[in-house]
Amino acid sequence: MRKQLAYTPARIFLVLAIIIMVSACNTAPPMPEPQPELSADEIEEPVFSARRILNDDVADYTADYDPWEGMNRRVYNFNYHFDHYVFLPVVHGWQAVVPSVARHGIHNFFNNFRDMRTIVNSILQLSPKKTIQATGRVLVNSTLGLLGFVDVASDAGMPRPIEDFGQTLGHWGVESGPYLVLPILGPSNVRDGIGLIPDTLVLTAVQKEVLTKPLRKTIFAFDAVDTRAFLPFRYYETGSAFEYETLRWMYGVKRELDIAK
Repeated sequence: MRKQLAYTPARIFLVLAIIIMVSACNTAPPMPEPQPELSADEIEEPVFSARRILNDDVADYTADYDPWEGMNRRVYNFNYHFDHYVFLPVVHGWQAVVPSVARHGIHNFFNNFRDMRTIVNSILQLSPKKTIQATGRVLVNSTLGLLGFVDVASDAGMPRPIEDFGQTLGHWGVESGPYLVLPILGPSNVRDGIGLIPDTLVLTAVQKEVLTKPLRKTIFAFDAVDTRAFLPFRYYETGSAFEYETLRWMYGVKRELDIAK
């Protein structure tokens, strides 16, 4: 005879649990009720948003005013090719042919002219301290420093302020305007780009009084090569996937600090 199973409470509980589980698996979940759309003011900000986590002084290098970004990127790409295939080969040739002592002497010579530009802009900024510092450097280096080829002023511990007309405009409250990448010259903005004009006129006037006409015709090329030789920056060698944005942000921050100092 078949032995009957005893329906103990434990077995009854197990059977009920299996039935409930099977029923749950075969039952579709209830559809959520449609929620009303919220306006932008009613949307709650995420708990871990960047604005809540980061401090107020954290900079966003993607927020710089760059309405001409398409054009600027094309000029940036042109500058890379010019720098890679023209400018740097000339610089490397310059460094291979001219001894280091002579190169530094020429660099000091050009810096002496740039200090004259600082004198003019320090006067325009009504800054007697910077005017006196720059004037003292020019007088010392132009005499004891053999027309500036020897930087006696720096060796004597005399500070060297660096001022240009873009800083002068910023000092008097002129906004920087849109970001601008200049051909060959690189990062700038509308204010600083305009400032290049009076700065160039000042340097040209000073050189006209000091240098002979044949020397003035070649001085620009030597000045450009000298400037590039002392700039360590190399296009697309920063290791950043956002080099354009990073350089744009760094330029803006640097100019703000230049004006504030």
